[in-house]
Amino acid sequence: MKSKTEHLWFHTKKRWEILDITREVERIVRESGVQEGLCLVNAMHITASVFINDSEPGLHEDQLAWAEQLAPHGKPYRHHQTGEDNGDAHLKRNLMGREVVVAVTNGKLDFGPWERIHYGEFDGQRKKRVLVKVIGE
Repeated sequence: MKSKTEHLWFHTKKRWEILDITREVERIVRESGVQEGLCLVNAMHITASVFINDSEPGLHEDQLAWAEQLAPHGKPYRHHQTGEDNGDAHLKRNLMGREVVVAVTNGKLDFGPWERIHYGEFDGQRKKRVLVKVIGE
């Protein structure tokens, strides 16, 4: 069995942002040499997420607006009693998800139509990482 682990680092310019990271993950899968297996992509911060969806700017805006509606910034979250101001970011991460697992078939990510891997940032403007682990034959 083969495996490859790599960390992708992001430093977003905005507090809330969605980035299509599919090309970086595809590169790691190619470099792994795995032809049949699985690829885990995992946000390593509790205020960021990884999810699969269409990579369309209007949809990204809708997703951010939806998350903001469900977990608005600036509310008096109990988490803020610790001195933090990012209670909404923790909740948004729960909405959008922590990780994805994608099948690797014939050396490529085995997606459905229009599927892309995204990094969702909800408390940005600082350096954060995503784990990519590929395992298989």
